[in-house]
Amino acid sequence: MPEGRLRATLRWIRARPLGALSIALIAFLIVLAFAGPGNTPYDPLAQDAAAQAKPPSAAHRLGTDYLGRDVLSRVVVGARPSLGVGLASVLIALVAGSALGILSGYVGGTADLILQRVVDVLLTLPGLVLALALLAIVGAGFASLIGVIAVVLTPGIARVVRSATLVVSAAGYIESARAVGATGGRIVIRHVLPNVMATVLVLASLNIGNAILFEAALSFLGLGVQPPQPSWGNMLSGPARAFFEVAPWMAVFPGLAVSLAVLGFNLLGDTMRDVLDPRFNGVA
Repeated sequence: MPEGRLRATLRWIRARPLGALSIALIAFLIVLAFAGPGNTPYDPLAQDAAAQAKPPSAAHRLGTDYLGRDVLSRVVVGARPSLGVGLASVLIALVAGSALGILSGYVGGTADLILQRVVDVLLTLPGLVLALALLAIVGAGFASLIGVIAVVLTPGIARVVRSATLVVSAAGYIESARAVGATGGRIVIRHVLPNVMATVLVLASLNIGNAILFEAALSFLGLGVQPPQPSWGNMLSGPARAFFEVAPWMAVFPGLAVSLAVLGFNLLGDTMRDVLDPRFNGVA
């Protein structure tokens, strides 16, 4: 790395240590999800009756679960479905929510009225209750889980993007573009979308943490990633709960993985908000 760029990076780290911590956490989790499954010390599905609920040791660094499966291997392999559900569902929700928010904020009128009443209805429902109702209709499964979480996250994203769109639509350069004959589609693509993109990026980071929590909660209830495939959520569910008092490491380590993932993405969202918001640019 060139010396000038290295100095600039070190200055940014000193100015935003929490942002640097979030990037390090997320990078570690992504490497874990992609490289970890092929490099685990044990088969995460292999059962060992002689090693049931054993505490952390040299042989099993994070202990074993009630079936003698290695907890470290299961936490590593569980990173992929947990992060995968979070990233995929947020991507779908961002596309849908941004489209609805921009349409509602820019077009206005009857379309805005109808869309916002639908959003109001969805936002009045607790997210977990809505997710449970939808999963009861479509059934449990990996694809269903992604779609349901996306549906739950979309209304909130649409509402925030609509607010940002209203601010942009009232700017003078939008009126100038209309005055010279620019079409609505061109204005949205060339002017509105780029100016709400900062808001969308912040929403993406913050909602990934929410999606990971939803996946963990739904898998805990048996409606998410299905056993024997491990995920951080389903490692906390089922018969394992009966062993948590005598073998707390079975809950601590997958719970810690969920907490670190949510912390990392939330800190990244806060940092992106500060960097992209002009009011904070003086310290960027």
